[in-house]
Amino acid sequence: MDESSESITGTSPCIWRKMKLSILIPGLFAASGALLLALNNSPRNEVKSRVGKSRDRKKVQERLSEIGLTKSADFESFRIRQLVVAGSVAIATIFVLIIFGKPPILALLLSAIAAVFIYSAIDRSLTIKVKNQRLLVDAEFPAIVEMYSLAMSAGETPLTAMERIAGNANGALALNFARVVDLVKSGKPFHLALDEMGRDLDSALIRRFVDALIIATLRGAPLIDVLQRHAQEARESQRNRVLGAAAKAEISMMVPVVFLILPISILFALWPSLANLNSFTGA
Repeated sequence: MDESSESITGTSPCIWRKMKLSILIPGLFAASGALLLALNNSPRNEVKSRVGKSRDRKKVQERLSEIGLTKSADFESFRIRQLVVAGSVAIATIFVLIIFGKPPILALLLSAIAAVFIYSAIDRSLTIKVKNQRLLVDAEFPAIVEMYSLAMSAGETPLTAMERIAGNANGALALNFARVVDLVKSGKPFHLALDEMGRDLDSALIRRFVDALIIATLRGAPLIDVLQRHAQEARESQRNRVLGAAAKAEISMMVPVVFLILPISILFALWPSLANLNSFTGA
């Protein structure tokens, strides 16, 4: 009698988990089927229409354009991937928690938290990419401006010099130069294409360079002097940025020195004296 009761209690958790799964899986399929019937359009088109009406579309599109994703389809693919990954994590979390015998309300709550966390993490990764892109553009700017100034000094036109740099240089700013050249070749005025590049790149250096180049082009001012002045300013700005980063690194390096190395050094210096005092008091 005792052995049969022990065997029943030993197998009851497995049977209970299987019963939960047998209820959960058909319930999910039924809910998805009801959702498909409720939608007037196909699921793919419905998701695209919902994604296209996002409130933060403009802000996300601006960040995507800074890393070279300028099309509306790029925003849709980014947002759909974000939703699919967050939804997959939520469903997986629900299954795992219910298999381990957690209450359904707790499983739903934790799955919602996991989905929000993954959704925010993907958005955060895009922000980090944009920040790194801005730092890369600012680092490339002095060399690109000097190349542009040399090409202009050799007698090339602003568009031809920009096309030469876009074809020979590798980097984020060279890609933006290539985009400006493509816009001009497609029929857009040069100053409007430059202004679009300055608006896409959220950088004060690029914005001042673009404004000065547009004004000099429209008014017929000497471009070489303008470019040389901007190259000098870019070098000074890069030097100040490097000095600021070095100062921050110096402060961060002081933390282990003050809180780790210095206390250990003091301990090693005082330990022999403390040991001798303990031996004297013991004697």
